Amino acid sequence: MAPRITLLSCCRAMPKKDDGAKKPASETVPDQRWKLQVFYLCFYGFMTQIRPGESFITPYLLGPDQNFTKAEVTNVITPVLSYSYMAVLVPIFLLTDYLRYKPVLVLQSLSHISIWLLLVLGTSVLAMQLMEFFYGITMAARIAYSSYIFSLVAPSRYQRMASYSRSSVLMGVFTSSVLGQLCVTLGSVSFLTLNYVSLGFVSFGLILTLFLERPRRSLFFNRPGGAGDGAASTELDRMAEGDGRGGARGWRDAVLCRMLREVGALARQPQLRLWSLWWIFNSAGYYLMLYYAHILWNEISPTTDNRRVYNGGVDAASTLLGAVASFAAGYMKIRWTLWSELVIGVVTAFQAGLLLLMNSTTNIWLCYVAYVLFRGSYQFLVPIAIFQIATSLSKELCALVFGVNTFFGTVLKTIITVIVADERGLGLSVHPQFYMYFGYFTLLAVVYLLAAVGVGIRHSRRRQPAELALAKEPCQRPVEIPAQEKSPEAGTV
Repeated sequence: MAPRITLLSCCRAMPKKDDGAKKPASETVPDQRWKLQVFYLCFYGFMTQIRPGESFITPYLLGPDQNFTKAEVTNVITPVLSYSYMAVLVPIFLLTDYLRYKPVLVLQSLSHISIWLLLVLGTSVLAMQLMEFFYGITMAARIAYSSYIFSLVAPSRYQRMASYSRSSVLMGVFTSSVLGQLCVTLGSVSFLTLNYVSLGFVSFGLILTLFLERPRRSLFFNRPGGAGDGAASTELDRMAEGDGRGGARGWRDAVLCRMLREVGALARQPQLRLWSLWWIFNSAGYYLMLYYAHILWNEISPTTDNRRVYNGGVDAASTLLGAVASFAAGYMKIRWTLWSELVIGVVTAFQAGLLLLMNSTTNIWLCYVAYVLFRGSYQFLVPIAIFQIATSLSKELCALVFGVNTFFGTVLKTIITVIVADERGLGLSVHPQFYMYFGYFTLLAVVYLLAAVGVGIRHSRRRQPAELALAKEPCQRPVEIPAQEKSPEAGTV
């Protein structure tokens, strides 16, 4: 099970400075205090990712310690992860904001402890299904960490804090994977012992969680007082003013409903619609590949020597490549309104080819390389999608758009799981499943490339009359490309 990282932090836009306005409360906090709080939270984010046994859960379940069959792991145990994630995603999203982050982080730490206790003590299929249920809770609760840090600092520091929090998590995932691989390969540590080590780390993470300061404000339900705070007016505040001076509960319900309707209206924007659909459809296939890749590796190379299991090293390499690819995407300078469909289509076709290679090869190292490239290509498009979706939205609308996209992607992933993987559906083994995923990505690539052809034809038809007009009026100024169409560097997310 490879770690997944939430992206809600992208929703915090950098506001313009207003020298005449009173500074928000977070600006008046002594510099040393907020710096210590941010440092502690980043340290917490790093330490909670140190779970060296996570990359080796699948070989542990299939090995002599647990001795489950591949059919049980593939068709009975693993599907529960998709179901539990979908079931708890919306409640945890709302509770995170309503309870102001810390209680949800405590719940996440308790769920981590439950996971590793079930792994070291549980012996039945039901126990492993319960383990997957708690794993779904930890995935949904990652939103609490990604948004918590913004309650500690002023809006002028949002962008820098987002980079700090994400970097600390990536470093934790990388360190955890490398540590687990070194323990297995060089130290000949058993998977069971590695699970005990992971249990120790997540227990320490719970202690760190208890010392986190609970913020006084949050994005939706716990907003600061408008008159005394002096912070800039937000989308939520402006909508609240339009609803009159009714009770807090009444305007809150009305505002959230109006924001959801506005999200529906935003779907008419071509770029936002395109990248939201990419987020929904491609993320569903991406996470299904992640859930079942380790089972595929065990099918290709069913070794009994733990020292020859390199899951941790592969996860570390894919995390590193994903970080590099995300960084490189920020330097792409193309006209996205014209080339988005083509870029998405080419990358999706490349991913389809990698899935076919992973499923058809008998060389485990070739399968590893294809897995790393697949994850890197997906992470390459993530920051571009974030920019294209979030660049023209307020942070409240941005949070709702990404929340809606994630929810629909999770629903689609669950539907595919029920049909393809669950024993109550087709109950396919891992190789036929990957052929299904290959067909899924191939279909997506064809749709994206056909859309790119359509965009090219429309662009050429619009260009011909413009060229004729320019030929008649040679002194006419050329049309400038809007800043948001040039590059992800053109704006601040």
